[in-house]
Amino acid sequence: MTWLLTYRPWPAGDIEYDTHMTSTKTRILVVDDDLRLRDLLNRYLSEQGFGVHVAQDAATMDKLLARERFDLIVLDLMMPGEDGLSVCRRLRGAKDTIPIIMLTAKGDDVDRIVGLEMGADDYLPKPFNPRELAARMRAVLRRYEPRAAPVGGRLELHGVALEPGTREVLSHGKRVDLTTFEFDILEMLMRSAGRVLSRDALMENFYNRKATPFDRSIDMHISHLRKKLEQGDNLIKTIRGVGYQFCRTPEDAAAE
Repeated sequence: MTWLLTYRPWPAGDIEYDTHMTSTKTRILVVDDDLRLRDLLNRYLSEQGFGVHVAQDAATMDKLLARERFDLIVLDLMMPGEDGLSVCRRLRGAKDTIPIIMLTAKGDDVDRIVGLEMGADDYLPKPFNPRELAARMRAVLRRYEPRAAPVGGRLELHGVALEPGTREVLSHGKRVDLTTFEFDILEMLMRSAGRVLSRDALMENFYNRKATPFDRSIDMHISHLRKKLEQGDNLIKTIRGVGYQFCRTPEDAAAE
């Protein structure tokens, strides 16, 4: 891509930021140790209407997070010092629900899967088209938009109670803490209980793109749901080669 051939170096300094950011823009924090990529993403995403801050490492990121509010973090996996996986784990351990899209330079799918296990919302392997990054950012941000009214009423099946109004989930009376994505996936599955939802349908609904053979985003969110619900393996079935089903009846759970 020709846009990769030119860039403007940032002035020296500990923290780098876009001085033209306004409070009305969606605020993005790009964390990557590659100076050239930071500059390119700052310019491209700014042109797309985002307000962009950039940081070269986790320490700089922490300083920015302490004084600014952000709507999404684009986080590089491989950085000197504290790497992206550790940062993601730390933020999620502190109950920080800010959306995270992880950039992965390695070709090994394990790195991407681990990123999702640490709590990332999505990932994008390098090299990538910046237009795809912007599209994924918008898809993730849509899941975090506040809703004016619940989509429907309370759902309760097999001891799992989901309340759209308060976005609370109980499993046999015990509160279950879910991320925004996990709650939305569970609600969609429960409202379609007994029916099989394809991975393509889930990917298009939550990420606005079709599933690929190596894309594990939805699979990892389902895995997290099962663990948090404890009885999840008996509630959310994998239909091989198709997708997932929230079991409505004992017959659903017993069927192969």
